Amino acid sequence: MSGQRVRLGVLVSGSGSNLQALLDACAREDFPAEVACVVSNVSTAFALERARKAGVTAKVVDHKAHATKADFEKALLDTLRAANVEWVCLAGFMRLLSADFLGHYAGRVLNIHPSLLPAFPGLHAQRQALERGVKVAGCTVHFVDAGTDTGPIIAQVAVPVLPDDDEKALSARILAEEHRLYPLAVRLAVTGKVTLDAARTRVEARATVGELALRNPGATVDPA
Repeated sequence: MSGQRVRLGVLVSGSGSNLQALLDACAREDFPAEVACVVSNVSTAFALERARKAGVTAKVVDHKAHATKADFEKALLDTLRAANVEWVCLAGFMRLLSADFLGHYAGRVLNIHPSLLPAFPGLHAQRQALERGVKVAGCTVHFVDAGTDTGPIIAQVAVPVLPDDDEKALSARILAEEHRLYPLAVRLAVTGKVTLDAARTRVEARATVGELALRNPGATVDPA
């Protein structure tokens, strides 16, 4: 890629700690992307304050203010286009996006989820993991499709489930890994190191994979 940074649009609904991880990464000179716009469907989301503090455009597109999902997504799309967004990152965005919306950013929408997908998609993934008694949990960055956390997987980090874990403790340890994994997966994706191959991905450049493993010892990717 050239020296020009890729413009990210980050969609949020809540606190935005993964947004903060992306903002911090983008503040580094060697990071290949910048957050161009943050959009929330919730006007009181603390993520908006994080964006403003970082000097990033923060917008509210309230889904409740639109009669249909199509109207909401059109407003969302208009906001992203106005900021010349090239890639979209979901960071705790609590709305499912339609295939029509995703088609406008085909292969350029990423999400992070607090489980080792395809296990435990949807809400309360950490609780699901504990209820099923798994011994290893974790987090996943994946491309977004029209399903619920069903898109092709880019990278994952494993987090052991400890005998005395409750949902809060496990969630906190997984979240710490999310903050490290998401920027690294974004780097891989926007620099063309990840390509879609049907229902899976292929990651180029073993040096990049090595960097991921070095910074996240529990991380796994799918090297070509």
